[in-house]
Amino acid sequence: MNDTPLHVVGNVVDVPRQNRTSNGSVTNFRMASTSRRWDEETKGFVDGATLWIDVACWNELGGNVARSVTKGDPVVVVGNLSTESWESEAGRRSANRIKATAVGLNLARGWSDFTRPARVDRSAALAAPPTPSEETAPSEETQPGEELYRQRSTDYIGGEETLDETDSEVTSEEPAVPALT
Repeated sequence: MNDTPLHVVGNVVDVPRQNRTSNGSVTNFRMASTSRRWDEETKGFVDGATLWIDVACWNELGGNVARSVTKGDPVVVVGNLSTESWESEAGRRSANRIKATAVGLNLARGWSDFTRPARVDRSAALAAPPTPSEETAPSEETQPGEELYRQRSTDYIGGEETLDETDSEVTSEEPAVPALT
């Protein structure tokens, strides 16, 4: 079967709903994407048609969406388009739906704080917890939560060849917001 991949930029129009099914957990929400175009006559942008579409986010993605996204948020959804059909009292019905592979907040419309969940090595869960070493011990330079990530992460290996220092002279932790004049 051929999938129809697509990217949709729009706004969440209802509160995401998380449900458990026999196939795992799913979080569903509806989004709207309105096209805009330049109108030469009015010398301004005008709204075009609005695409209303349901989005299904399965398993870990769905849990993260339920924790992070709410009604009104600007989002970017990446996934595959499908049409679901069913019988109702009114006859045969169908609706388009995106089975999402990624959902993100649209940072062209605001800023966000990202929290990466700690990865747990299930095989090490039976062993004793590791003792803090010089590489994983918190230091004055670590960000809040970074020491926890470094202790539990299985994909970070510190060493001389890793890039721990920043190349930028910007050291502010404030979000980059343009000054309003």
